[in-house]
Amino acid sequence: MKAHLQFLSEQEKKRVHSDAIRILSEVGVKFPKEEALAILEKGGAKVDCDKQIAWISESMVKDALGKMPKSVCFGARDPNMVFHLPTEETWVNLDGCGISVYDYKTGKKREAVLSDLADAAKVFDALPLGNHLWPPLSPVDVPHGPRSIISTATTFLNTSKHVSDEVKTIEEVPFAVELSKAISGGEKQMREAPVYSVTYCTISPLCHDAEMMEATMELSKYGAPILIYPMCATGTTGPASLSSNIALAVAENLSAIVLFQLYVPGCPLVFGGSLAAVDMKSGLFLDGMPETALMLCALREMYEFYAIPGIMSACGTDSKKPDMQAGIEKVFTTLPLILGGGGVMQGIGMSECSMTLSLEQMVIDHEIVKHCKRLRDGIDFAPEKDFFEDIKAVGHGGHFLTRKNTRQSFRSSEFCRTELFERSSYDEWLSLGSPDLWQNAHKKVQEILAAEQRIPVSPNLEKLIREIMAEAEAKLK
Repeated sequence: MKAHLQFLSEQEKKRVHSDAIRILSEVGVKFPKEEALAILEKGGAKVDCDKQIAWISESMVKDALGKMPKSVCFGARDPNMVFHLPTEETWVNLDGCGISVYDYKTGKKREAVLSDLADAAKVFDALPLGNHLWPPLSPVDVPHGPRSIISTATTFLNTSKHVSDEVKTIEEVPFAVELSKAISGGEKQMREAPVYSVTYCTISPLCHDAEMMEATMELSKYGAPILIYPMCATGTTGPASLSSNIALAVAENLSAIVLFQLYVPGCPLVFGGSLAAVDMKSGLFLDGMPETALMLCALREMYEFYAIPGIMSACGTDSKKPDMQAGIEKVFTTLPLILGGGGVMQGIGMSECSMTLSLEQMVIDHEIVKHCKRLRDGIDFAPEKDFFEDIKAVGHGGHFLTRKNTRQSFRSSEFCRTELFERSSYDEWLSLGSPDLWQNAHKKVQEILAAEQRIPVSPNLEKLIREIMAEAEAKLK
């Protein structure tokens, strides 16, 4: 039986839903685009075009949830990495839009460049629990206009897994579609198992971004999954109580679900969020607080309440460098979510509130998630795990090392193995040069980057991707 944690009672989930509906129907949400307001009004919303606000009823929410697919397929160039949400499995993803890296060669922090994004994608591609990745960096050596498309394309060149990004302007959409078609092998395949999805960030409290909304609405016509991602922070962009901040995030999710289901009924959507507590002295958004973990766990239970797919931010830290604080915060912002039911842990490899990437931290975080997952998988009481006959045969004062069951069990998933943690004797550890966790992770990163790409793109596909990149650079200003 799998271990399980629950944070909200059924009554509390109903209370969050009721509070979210009250926000939508009495306060309303700002949609700064005439087309969106017209769609919402036609769908039954009360609309004030001058204020750009729409008031959404509970019946509209119920209708939208009824149209929304209950399962979403995420395709990949590697057919073994195609997956569906929701899932009881545990997977990891990166987090988007970081601006800095810890250079794995020098150990120094610096601004991110495009080659860092390629390295990150290649390291991520080698991680068994990584199933899709959001380009984690905004490279300063690429012009702002084509940056998102070139980042997405570079990621596709260095991974065989699903890629998720953002479309910030409608001009980016044709390039994103062409990349998807190229990777998939055509529009039919692109729609059946989308290799590309997007994150759609609302602007808390209760606003949608005009350009991102227009672009994502356009992309929704092509069947790309859309992850809705409010980022309400207690006391600044959200109310200063955990329960009300959760309700606000749910309201923002539901407002986007209503809009997109009215625009393209049945389009694949994913309920998400990256909620945070705020430092009461500085006002900074904090990823590593226990309150952050509580809100994310509650939000996770709300997408289960609605019986729809979801992804949550996880593995967060406010530490300014990969250190002991980072390790502590990453465990307690990951373990509760995994014990709550698994799913995608979005945010490995990042520190400083997801602003800085470290390749070594990515490898370490993968190990953290793997160990947390093992806790959730629990104890196996299947009949084949009953080793009474071994106990009887060994008897009193013997050992079990020579038993066939011991050899088989040690090779099974019942025991979590690691390449990073030091579990040798003290003398053996000294003989190895006294390596620590960071040094072992650094060695792993070097091995991955020195090796051949796991599943390289074909020369023809690489040529096509680079042509799309060149066109984007020429046309997107």
